Amino acid sequence: MSRSGWVRVAQAVAGVAILVVLVVRLGTGPFLDGLRAISLASVITALVLCGVTTVFCAWRWRLVASALGLELPLRTAIAAYYKSQFLNTALPGGVLGDVHRAVVHGRDSGGRLRAARAVVWERLAGQIVQIALAAIVVALMPSPVRAVVPLVAAGVVVAVILAAVLLGRRTRDKQLTGNRIGRLIGVVGADMRTAVLARHAWPGIVLTSSAVVVGHIAMFFVAARTAGLTVSYDRLLPLAMLILVAMALPANIGGWGVREGAAAWAFGAAGLGAAQGIATATAFGVLVMVATLPGAVLLLTPHVFRTRRTSPEVSVHAPHEERTEHLEPVGAAAAGSVRG
Repeated sequence: MSRSGWVRVAQAVAGVAILVVLVVRLGTGPFLDGLRAISLASVITALVLCGVTTVFCAWRWRLVASALGLELPLRTAIAAYYKSQFLNTALPGGVLGDVHRAVVHGRDSGGRLRAARAVVWERLAGQIVQIALAAIVVALMPSPVRAVVPLVAAGVVVAVILAAVLLGRRTRDKQLTGNRIGRLIGVVGADMRTAVLARHAWPGIVLTSSAVVVGHIAMFFVAARTAGLTVSYDRLLPLAMLILVAMALPANIGGWGVREGAAAWAFGAAGLGAAQGIATATAFGVLVMVATLPGAVLLLTPHVFRTRRTSPEVSVHAPHEERTEHLEPVGAAAAGSVRG
């Protein structure tokens, strides 16, 4: 088995281990309570919220891709992001959907490495904004979990960086020669200046990422109310932010695992009961799965929103690409593992 295969197995095992511990300690009741609480109204609300956040995610991705010199129509980006979210929810690890859209966009645009980097930077920027907002909320609002937030945030930052590195490695050719570290530093620095910190890019990235976080919080509130939680939103907000940040940890199976563990711990620390946290997290997980089902439909119609293939030579926004594009084409093995 390849190294990436072992990583996916380890992520799935970690997610299952967390779920097993929760079931042993609290039983299956909280999970069933969250599942039984799902209503038609909550499903419709989740579909609407997911649609809004998907548009903002696609917009953020389009900003980064455009800054790297890649064509990405918003309509195509929305369809691809829906597919990505469904795959991230349905498959272990939570990143294979992102690999899929990087591979497909790279194939259709003719800039395979830039497409992969666009996805990495887009996801990483979104997570950084989310962590920053979570830190602000927890610092300003009273919460029993405030003392451990710095440690959790540091762990999540490390996990996000590792996930970004893994995603980048899956989309690089293993036959890169020369000074790899020096070339990588050069590409990262150029991308930061061009696609993330540029004056025309970062305000939009912060705006769209903040909108996505608000949408996720709203989804969590819907799940909490659906699961029967009646506490005030200001008491629930710090817990929601912390759980959403913890969800970035790649220790899950189809999204399940670390989310429920974090919810059980956070709700227990807040005096709301670990069982209530699991019920809320379960309702949240089910609503997210249902809300991303349009991505499954789009996967069955792969030619509906296909971007026209363009030549990388037409790009005028990424001059450093001339020196790096030919060095790291997308590996065939990575493409084959996520295609279809």
